[in-house]
Amino acid sequence: MPATRSSYHHGDLRAALVAAGVDVVRERGPDALAVRELARRVGVSHNAAYRHFANRDELVAAVAQVALVAMTRAGEERLDAIQDPDPRRRARRRLHEVGRSYVDYALAEPGLFRVAFAAYPSQTSESAGPAALDDELAVAGPFLQLCSILDELAESGFLAAEARPGAEFVCWAAVHGQAMLFLEGPLQGLTDAERRPLVEALLRTVDRSYGATSGDVSALD
Repeated sequence: MPATRSSYHHGDLRAALVAAGVDVVRERGPDALAVRELARRVGVSHNAAYRHFANRDELVAAVAQVALVAMTRAGEERLDAIQDPDPRRRARRRLHEVGRSYVDYALAEPGLFRVAFAAYPSQTSESAGPAALDDELAVAGPFLQLCSILDELAESGFLAAEARPGAEFVCWAAVHGQAMLFLEGPLQGLTDAERRPLVEALLRTVDRSYGATSGDVSALD
């Protein structure tokens, strides 16, 4: 049964509303998010819910924060597992893994993946990002994970220094585009066994294109 108004302590209601929002997004997608709907789910008045979220944008930002934190943590766990003494090979393997993690999260959590970018903080400057996304992991997000790895590639000499500026946008567009093709485009009917080679082919293409900037044509094991 839904909780009653009196059962919430200070701060608990906001968390309950966000958790309900995550459930709604998983069930019906970001378009279904509405403050009044969540108030009904949680069992409180509309006015009580609006004390925590003045409008739908604030609600979307809060649920997006949850999605970004989960997405970032998933990527970090997989990146931390890569241990390679060679800095160039390690950076290349990390680039592959962050791409795989990105697509895997999109397929595992399509609703949360979509809502994450409905309120994604701008990363074009150090000061960018809405105050609602104040969690460190959410503000960093998968985009800055990618930027950090590309910096490692440049430092290792695999990616030429002159090719580093803007490389994150090309790489992100490629992986995000593939994820959306799997979710909503002509590739949405593929099985995991059919998708996996396409993901690996894309990541190999990105790897080769970056290696070409420095003349490194070696294949990644």
